[in-house]
Amino acid sequence: MNFNLLSGSYSFRKLFWLGVKFSVAGFMLGVVFASYSFAQEGAQEGSGIVNIVKEEKKVTALDIRGNRGISTSVILSKIKTRLNHNYSVHIARDDIKRLYNTGFFSDIRIELEDFKDGVKVIFLVTENPIIKKISFKGLKSVGQKKTLSVINSRVNQHLDYLKLKQDIKEIKALYANKGFSNVSIKHNVSLDNTEENANIEFVIDEGKRIKVRKVIVEGAISFKEKRILKLMKTKKKSWWFSAGLLKEDVLAEDIERITAFYRAKGFIDVEVSKDIDRDMAAGHIYITIIIDEGQQYRIGNIRIKGNVIADTFALERELYISQGDVYTESDVRNDAANIQAYYFDKGYIFARIDFSTFLNPDTSQVNIVYTVVENEVAYINRINIRGNIKTKDKVIRRELRINPGEQFDGKKLRRSKERLYNLGFFEEVGFDMSDTDREDSKDLIIDVKESKTGEFSFGGGYSSVDKLIGFLEVAQRNFDFKNFNTFTGAGQDLRLRAQLGSVSSSFELSFTEPWIFDYPLSFGFDAYKTEHARASDVGYGYDENKSGGNIRFTKEISEFISAGLTYRIDNVEISSVPTDATNDLKNEEGKNLISSLGLRLTRDTRDNKFSPTRGTVLSGSFEVAGGPFGGDKDFFRIIGSGIYDIPIFRFGKTKRKEDAKYSVLEFRLRAGIVDEFDDSNSVPIYERFYVGGSNSIRGYNERKIGPIDTFTEDPLGGEAMFLANVEYTHPLLDFIKGAVFYDVGNVWSDSGDLGNGGFKSGIGLGVRVKTPIGPIKLDYGYPLDTEPGEDTKSGKFHFSVSRGF
Repeated sequence: MNFNLLSGSYSFRKLFWLGVKFSVAGFMLGVVFASYSFAQEGAQEGSGIVNIVKEEKKVTALDIRGNRGISTSVILSKIKTRLNHNYSVHIARDDIKRLYNTGFFSDIRIELEDFKDGVKVIFLVTENPIIKKISFKGLKSVGQKKTLSVINSRVNQHLDYLKLKQDIKEIKALYANKGFSNVSIKHNVSLDNTEENANIEFVIDEGKRIKVRKVIVEGAISFKEKRILKLMKTKKKSWWFSAGLLKEDVLAEDIERITAFYRAKGFIDVEVSKDIDRDMAAGHIYITIIIDEGQQYRIGNIRIKGNVIADTFALERELYISQGDVYTESDVRNDAANIQAYYFDKGYIFARIDFSTFLNPDTSQVNIVYTVVENEVAYINRINIRGNIKTKDKVIRRELRINPGEQFDGKKLRRSKERLYNLGFFEEVGFDMSDTDREDSKDLIIDVKESKTGEFSFGGGYSSVDKLIGFLEVAQRNFDFKNFNTFTGAGQDLRLRAQLGSVSSSFELSFTEPWIFDYPLSFGFDAYKTEHARASDVGYGYDENKSGGNIRFTKEISEFISAGLTYRIDNVEISSVPTDATNDLKNEEGKNLISSLGLRLTRDTRDNKFSPTRGTVLSGSFEVAGGPFGGDKDFFRIIGSGIYDIPIFRFGKTKRKEDAKYSVLEFRLRAGIVDEFDDSNSVPIYERFYVGGSNSIRGYNERKIGPIDTFTEDPLGGEAMFLANVEYTHPLLDFIKGAVFYDVGNVWSDSGDLGNGGFKSGIGLGVRVKTPIGPIKLDYGYPLDTEPGEDTKSGKFHFSVSRGF
């Protein structure tokens, strides 16, 4: 049979062999094309070429060639091709990628050789040159040191062209922050003869600095343009307040801030954009903020579902939002957390609170549904403590108000946290949980971060009480006299302080063991010696020297109530009494021994005794000196006091108290009487009450309110005292508070005259600063009444360093 094909004659046999030849040629062309395509793909990622082998061949040898500075072990650690594993083209291709990503190499190739019934894989690498110098050309408005700090390329590192591209972006961003938004940057790389070392030169054309000439707001209907501009950090150029620089990242943050502001006001659909017009010739930028407000949404119906053990009304009381309020998602989310906190307090720590929102554009309302999944109540399996390096576990555990085996109780956890903070050993206290083999049981983890409890401080200053002073103090609030290595960890308090001043000096030693013999009974003692020259700017004065000490015991009666017993003994000497002083003062001249026993009852519910935001302190004390306790003077003293802290302004819309910050209004009330009995004719002058000055009624001289010596103008003190303070503190920074205060009170000569004869009062402003050497209090008080013996009024500054803040 013959076929006529393209005017040619072919026999069947010829046609068959022609087909075979075309098939073989096509197969070979396909192999060549496949190899070429793979090589091209490798070249796009570097220039790696991988030989085609059967993948079932094992890798029997690995070899690295061409590396100079990069060790073979480093290269082998980056690749996944392994000895005695089958060779894989895909793994080899990824190895090339991984090696290129190190930035060490400019060329990577793979060659394969038959070797011991397998294949030897050879990585042929060419290292990038080492950077020997980085220089800049055209650098004028930005310092070289600053520019070097923002780029990633470094001298004595391998040259990486990807890094160079990023370096140019970083330098442009640096210039943009300086107002150069049209800067042009390129780089030149020069190699030495060996091509192993490189110098990089960045060539910079700074262009012209342009500044923001004007910022315009368009589309703001609900708020004035001035209000929107206040939200922005991008400002137009002004002589005093702004350089007028355009920073793209800052402007982007401004857009986000404006958007967040509108959404916080219920404008859910708000859209904010910008338009920037650059006048390069004049060096000006005009920015337009374009706002599409949309409609304002308010909260409609609020529904809670899924709750079984909790009453709906009780859960509604936990909500901060209410119908008609402006809608913000953050408020709704916070209230979901408030409901969850309610369940947490009840032990339902697995409770889940979800919320759904339903927008109604016709009514401009958002209906909210909170869905509660209560789950089961949880129990505590074990309590583990984490983060305490110095503090012993028992010091922490004895403050906890929740125990293993008990049901979780959020209120007890918070109280435990308050007690741990009140130790003064920790700057952070937190709780975490871990799983156990029971679904309804969790291990409770107490996370603490210890603060510095040891103090060695010295310094000097001026106090309105002690005038010019210098002090040296060594203290450890977490002392352990049994730990001879660090003397820390047992929760004891040890203090040694020496103070020298122009009118006074003192030496004090104090020790407290809060749990004596691991029993919940506090034991402590104080020893002191003070010398005070009462001669000051208010009179002739006298010298008062005192040496003595006390022994203290305190026992917690309940969670908030404690009782204390103190025995003190003082040796007091009064000298340098003026000849024209009153008989009251002259009668005190000489040495006297004071021996007394005092009882104190205190109820303290404050959340933090160092910086309280809520709670009360009620305290009453009764002290008897002389009589059955001996000594030279017989008198008794009764004092009652109260403190009431109220949080006024809350930062953050949450009912979880521990998550909020507050400004605080504090009321203080203190009243007392002291009177003689038995053979004593009067109460010693140094045991009477005194008010006036930084710690009582500000705006007056120290101790100047009340009876005074008519000739020397020295304060004589009184047997009855009343003092009230109202102070509002507002946090300005983390370590600074501002204060506004009003003080009122007086002292009276006789204990039966309490409240007779009027009161003295003062008002003023102050700051509270927390410093490493202790909290500093600076107040300016203005008297609303004249001092005894004075005809005019004048304000006074009061400065002191105290241990409370």
